[in-house]
Amino acid sequence: MINLINKQPKILVIGDLMIDHYLWGKCERISPEAPIPIVNIDNENTVLGGAGNVVNNLATLGAHTDILSVIGDCEIANELGTLLTKINVSTKHLIEEKGRFSSKKSRIIASHQQVIRYDRESDYDISEKSQQTLFNQYKKILKQYDIVLLSDYGKGVLTDSLTRDLIQEANNLGIKVLVDPKGVNYSKYSGAYLLTPNKKEASLATNIDIINDSDLLEAITQLKENCSLDVSLITLSEDGIAIYDNDLRVHQTMAREVYDVTGAGDTVLATLGFALSSNYDIDQSVEFANLAAGVVVGKIGSATASIDEINDYKSSLHQSSSEEHIKTQKEIEILISKFKEKGKKIVFTNGCFDILHAGHVRYLETAKSFGDILIVGVNSDESVRTLKGETRPINNEQDRALLIASLEAVDYVVIFNEDTPYELINTIMPHILVKGGDYEGQKVVGQDLVSELKLVNFIEGKSTTRTIEKIQSL
Repeated sequence: MINLINKQPKILVIGDLMIDHYLWGKCERISPEAPIPIVNIDNENTVLGGAGNVVNNLATLGAHTDILSVIGDCEIANELGTLLTKINVSTKHLIEEKGRFSSKKSRIIASHQQVIRYDRESDYDISEKSQQTLFNQYKKILKQYDIVLLSDYGKGVLTDSLTRDLIQEANNLGIKVLVDPKGVNYSKYSGAYLLTPNKKEASLATNIDIINDSDLLEAITQLKENCSLDVSLITLSEDGIAIYDNDLRVHQTMAREVYDVTGAGDTVLATLGFALSSNYDIDQSVEFANLAAGVVVGKIGSATASIDEINDYKSSLHQSSSEEHIKTQKEIEILISKFKEKGKKIVFTNGCFDILHAGHVRYLETAKSFGDILIVGVNSDESVRTLKGETRPINNEQDRALLIASLEAVDYVVIFNEDTPYELINTIMPHILVKGGDYEGQKVVGQDLVSELKLVNFIEGKSTTRTIEKIQSL
């Protein structure tokens, strides 16, 4: 199980910073001047692209991230600085080169379909002076970071000699370097921990047309040998991600719906770096990257995926473990805030659930039917003893929580230590509170905090007490 909540690795990104500019509108007619669509623009936005999108992904994941790059002395560079500041990423390691234009890619989108793109940029190699300044800065700060990510978009920052020097310096300190490569000559990336080419890029770099598993094995092993990689990796679009260290494995894709693959490679690089620098192995890290890519390709434009989005997405694929649905009160408070922002109806119920039986299952299924997210408060062992006596509970709090969390109807479980769940209900502030039908005519704890109280009748003859009595009578 991989759990990256609250991880904050220190990651340095180096590469081509750019801006992705989107103009959104509708197309309802063709121009009388030429056979081209007329798009009425009703909205526009700008986001970080290239290495900036890698940084944005890392910031969304919660990493401590810095960017080292060369920018132009232009208005686009000022815009880049503003966008980085908005996501709390420092601009102190940006080196300005006179006469250079930073990259800005403008896309016109009509009814979710890209119509045209136009670019403004300088794509020649940065000057020798800029290379030396960048490398000197790199040597000063490198020891601060857990991993280095090189995002090469072929716009001139990662020159041949500079890239080699960056990788060598990191290797000297035992720091992994991950590279999103560009072009067909990968020799400058020699010594990196891994590269992240897609199938087309890998085919061009190896001169192997990847059609079947045999071709894939040949290409991926050639990349490993030629570039002296620890791990060789090729992204396979809808077929997942292939990795090779001592043997070949293909991790299947996690995408359900694909709307836009823009920036998916940036997300893969960022999430691999995040997981590896959090001390997870390559297979676990690829699994995490696959899930993140599945989230971002379901969005339009360069996008990011938060830890919560990735976990929710994994849950929706029914691949999350039961433990991942057990939350602390602090964790559930953060999750609930996000669910409410999305307009989700929150349902809460609670109980000891000492010996799980069919009555519990039916009760919880009914509770879930009242809303979108069902949260179950489970009494701690201490709380159960106070309510039921010293002989209870039969099962400890972690076992009881795990069993409840494993039920399809239940979204999250929170263990509470108080005699009543009032403080937990006050934290969650659910829309609906659910209790058993035996509370008819009685005051229910937390009723004053919710919009609606629902009472659900139990199945006749199904109870923990009766189960215990039956066992004792045998």
